[in-house]
Amino acid sequence: MILLATDFGLSGPYVGQLHLVLRRLAPEVPVIDLQHDLPAFRPDLAAPLIAAHLELAQAGDVLLAVVDPGVGTERSALALRLDGIWCVGPDNGLFELALRRARAVEAFAIVWRPAHLSASFHGRDLFAPQAARLALGLREGLEPAHPTRFEGWPDDPPRIVYVDSYGNGWTGLRADRLARGTRLQAGGSTLARARTFGEVPAGSAFWYENSSGLAEIAVNGGSAAALLGLRLGDPVAIVAADC
Repeated sequence: MILLATDFGLSGPYVGQLHLVLRRLAPEVPVIDLQHDLPAFRPDLAAPLIAAHLELAQAGDVLLAVVDPGVGTERSALALRLDGIWCVGPDNGLFELALRRARAVEAFAIVWRPAHLSASFHGRDLFAPQAARLALGLREGLEPAHPTRFEGWPDDPPRIVYVDSYGNGWTGLRADRLARGTRLQAGGSTLARARTFGEVPAGSAFWYENSSGLAEIAVNGGSAAALLGLRLGDPVAIVAADC
């Protein structure tokens, strides 16, 4: 499968053009839209989401991921093989956390270039064709490389990295790394952990382990973004762990 995760949004031509290229070059390979509202222009916030998406992938899959504010500059184009899963996209930290968590890593620069390469849409012109080739088992156009590393980025970013359509604030914290009884502080409130929405009163804010394994701040029957004023990039503090 080819899995897509971008900040393109679903309006406009961008996602459709990705599908067009992939269908032409690899018509028998299923293409799955995982997410097209990654944090725009913020590879640092998207990185924990990319790492979480890879938990759903299997060896042989190709994740085509694009959050690329440096498109058209000298930043490299990458094809990484992480535990048998190919990741294709810009060399800007988008795959930093996935790289750290992988047990087996192969790293390549995409040196192939099409006859026409738009300065502003490498997702369509460069990354999609390379993803299609890899999905077909072809490795042409790659050279061994050392990805740029972003060692200052935390392993579990204590920030709001995504706000979904319900107003829930996903953090970059892996929930299984937080001690039992941990409370989180965000938006001026201190939040206890619950297993699910129904364990707290209607209108109450809490945090829980979401289906992607991340600590998520939510409100039972409401919007955490509206109630707590959560925005992308807001800090989240670990304030206590009750015994």
